[in-house]
Amino acid sequence: MIQLLQTALKSSLACDITEAIGQVPIVRLNRLSELCQHHEFYLKLESCNPGGSIKEKNAVCLVQHAERTRLLAPGGTIVESSSGNFGIGLAMIGAARGYRVMIVIDGKTPPPIRRMLAAYGAELVDVPLSAADANGSMQVARMKKAKELAETIPGAWYPCQHRNPENPTAHEQFTAREIEQAFPVAPDVIVIGISTAGQLAGISRYFKQRHPQTRIVGVDVAGSAIFGTPSHPYKMTGLGLSFVPPNFDPMALDAAYSVNDRIAFSVCHALARREGLLLGASTGAIVAAALAYSQQHPHPQRMVLLNPDRGDRYLETVYNPEWLSEQGIEILEQKALTATINALQSVPLTLVQQQQPS
Repeated sequence: MIQLLQTALKSSLACDITEAIGQVPIVRLNRLSELCQHHEFYLKLESCNPGGSIKEKNAVCLVQHAERTRLLAPGGTIVESSSGNFGIGLAMIGAARGYRVMIVIDGKTPPPIRRMLAAYGAELVDVPLSAADANGSMQVARMKKAKELAETIPGAWYPCQHRNPENPTAHEQFTAREIEQAFPVAPDVIVIGISTAGQLAGISRYFKQRHPQTRIVGVDVAGSAIFGTPSHPYKMTGLGLSFVPPNFDPMALDAAYSVNDRIAFSVCHALARREGLLLGASTGAIVAAALAYSQQHPHPQRMVLLNPDRGDRYLETVYNPEWLSEQGIEILEQKALTATINALQSVPLTLVQQQQPS
């Protein structure tokens, strides 16, 4: 027993912040819905990573790959476009490794994210809202600015998470294996937010090879272009793109759900009040999709849901009644929320499979 404790204590020691990422708790949901009594919903709390999000895994892997391939040298500069979590991950690692970090943001970037990035020493480069596309998305404009900066700053490296083929590596090598090791039998379903499609690509690749019976459910925000559903403005951050990312493989999906802001934010409030979990906006969409999907299966399902980030960075938006009122977003109470989720339909895979990366 003493030996086991010593081994556990030794394994918890990290040489720097990069070694402290991963192996987060996986918590069962019990009170959120009556469906929790029939199915097992396990939320993998990537919000418990040191900086509060799953994107730190991508950041570590991409930085280490850039160092190995000499794209990034000591004293170099990391330049990236980010709405929050990936930029925070890069800022953390840059601080620990001694790199200059420049994060391209825009007028929609919430004040808490700006303050967090600045606290890690990152330099913020603002892109004006006038550069938005027809649906109000700033992603392409931010990426264009990041590319310009990287091309003009000596020793700069632009990871470009949206288009980097190495983006899924962290989730194939770590996240997928963490899920596998946590359960004696592979889960029936894994529910994943699409975002840049790194999580989807890495986890699905691993499970399709080793546990093909595990079904993969992808979740995006309504208004995003990825699934081929109508594009329109949305308030969600962490999910949604104005283009189809190169790492997105529609054939990896067994089901797809597009969840609007109102449902996602309402589930966030329900998770805080009924499960004691204060989590980010995209988690609400992921949990809503999992509940909707479970209703299609009469037999009990064990489902793993990926929670991308913490809720504290959304206190001025998702959890702020004044902001919600200004945006015209109503937080649904339990009965209305249950009925709305019950009515949530999946996106036809025939539509999703028509989408081509851009």
